[in-house]
Amino acid sequence: MATLQIDRLLDTTVRLKASDLHLAVGKPPTLRLNGSLRELQTKILEPDDTMSLLKAIAPERIQQEFEESGSGDFSFAFGDIARFRVAIFKQKGCASIVLRRIPNKLMTFQQIGLPKMAEQICRRPRGIFLVTGPTGCGKTTTLACMVNYINENFDKHIICLEDPIEYYHNHKKSIVVQREIGVDVPSFPEGIRRALRADPDVMLVGEMRDLATIQSAVSAAETGHLVFGTLHTSGAASTVNRIIDAFPTDQQEQVRVQLSGNLVAVVSQVLCPRIDIEGMIAAYEFMYVTPGIQNLMRDNKSFRIDSEIQTGKRYGMQLLDDNLLMHYQLGHIAAEEAIDKSKNPDYMVERLRKLGVDVKTREELLLEDVAGTEAPAELAPPAPPPPSGPPSASGAEAERQAQLARNRARMQSVHK
Repeated sequence: MATLQIDRLLDTTVRLKASDLHLAVGKPPTLRLNGSLRELQTKILEPDDTMSLLKAIAPERIQQEFEESGSGDFSFAFGDIARFRVAIFKQKGCASIVLRRIPNKLMTFQQIGLPKMAEQICRRPRGIFLVTGPTGCGKTTTLACMVNYINENFDKHIICLEDPIEYYHNHKKSIVVQREIGVDVPSFPEGIRRALRADPDVMLVGEMRDLATIQSAVSAAETGHLVFGTLHTSGAASTVNRIIDAFPTDQQEQVRVQLSGNLVAVVSQVLCPRIDIEGMIAAYEFMYVTPGIQNLMRDNKSFRIDSEIQTGKRYGMQLLDDNLLMHYQLGHIAAEEAIDKSKNPDYMVERLRKLGVDVKTREELLLEDVAGTEAPAELAPPAPPPPSGPPSASGAEAERQAQLARNRARMQSVHK
């Protein structure tokens, strides 16, 4: 019964193209659709339900890890339709599950919007290419796209270290070896050390989460390998600082020299819900390491990297805020989304106001909220009556279409 139920939930997740499925006690199964949570019209889950669903999909070793440590991570294939990355954990003594959908079809550089320079970087014989951003921003998809590009166009030996394995790569022109942390190898540093003896051309490090992994990845690049990796940082400058600050103070000068000589490029990305069509779109900051940026890293002047990015458009470089503003001007995302995802929200508000958009800074909105809560009760407008029932699907669709019409009208007035 539990297997049938999980199959139906997974089928619904794939059919609606949701990014995640949340299973928590006290709530119905919930999907993340275009960045927002949407409950399914099913029963509210009880402790026995989530435990049965967990046992239906988790391997024996993960169930044992869950009992011992209260959490676990793994991935599995849902037939030929999709793969899922799964996080299980205990909360209030009950099992909770979050499943992230991993599409079977790999995207191209053009589909995900990477600059043309990214293709040239895949041809490099050595160096480090980092993809950064918050959890759930599509870093894994970007890296999978790059590995697939090398796999289709070059005869390389590619070793991927992942926790867990998400996208599966078949051998094409290249040999692609995928090792899962905790199953095929105990840790990222150990995996990198062993990989160096296996005649690799390209190495993918799923997550550079600690000093030992960062140190091993830099050493692998120094010894003549192309290394791809991820970090949970926002922006190219903060990525450089994060790597250097991970080392003890007495080693940081040496690391600056090593990093300046081996870092090739940094892509920092965020995902934004679209307003023109259903779905999400990625906004990028791209830094290609030029001699000028190398000098800034060596001289500990990473605060000037953003200026170098602004002047490096011939290399395809761009700042995140510039890319967000471009997506707004093209009608892809809302102004509020551009402000929320920007590195400098107040400056983004200024830029939008110059385009004639009526937006407020977070400080202004906060002051309005404070003023509203301090208003005397007798002066407050009466609250609207509560709706008689939940909105229908057709009503929600009509509201969405009306919002799209308002956005189009606003864009037309801005560009007149």
